[in-house]
Amino acid sequence: MTAAVGTALLASTGVYLHTTLRGKLHIWERELDRLDLKGDEQLLDLGCGRGAVLIEAAKRLPAGRANGVDLWAGKDQSGNNREATLANAAAAEVADRVEVYTADMTALPFADNTFDVVTAALAIHNIPSFEGRRRAVSEAMRVLRPGGRLLIADFWFMAMMYAADIGQGTLRPLGPKYWYGGPWLGISLLHVVKGQQLTGAESC
Repeated sequence: MTAAVGTALLASTGVYLHTTLRGKLHIWERELDRLDLKGDEQLLDLGCGRGAVLIEAAKRLPAGRANGVDLWAGKDQSGNNREATLANAAAAEVADRVEVYTADMTALPFADNTFDVVTAALAIHNIPSFEGRRRAVSEAMRVLRPGGRLLIADFWFMAMMYAADIGQGTLRPLGPKYWYGGPWLGISLLHVVKGQQLTGAESC
């Protein structure tokens, strides 16, 4: 029994490390490619942190702009600060198309219908209150242009709540590359096209 538990813990740790170090980045590369961006879009990344998704998006926007917002809370991500994000963008040679803001995703400092794409990668669940998470989802939809696309990746039980709040879009699991130890902490993607009244779920 002890050996079995030890093996399971080692396997779970291995899955977690793969997700953290590479798996989640591979998934976001794939999902951003699926958007088939023209390259001139305005994108907003909620809770951008050190810029993993923000920078991948910026690589696909030579004539557009990738904007990130964060409160830079170290408890959510170590080394989380605006300067680190800008330094990472410079290292990836996309600093000219990246802008970051200190802002609360529950009260975004942008006008209605501003962005073509809004992304959020494991960010909204960090808001401690249920009402706060609902406001963040509402704000994401507010700043999205009609026909714009919202991509929220979060723990599957959280993503289901966001989908229920929005009442449209598709929800699908992102698979083992985005498991934090196992399927019980797997990540699902909510994909919404603003104004497109389609609901449902897809398998990965």
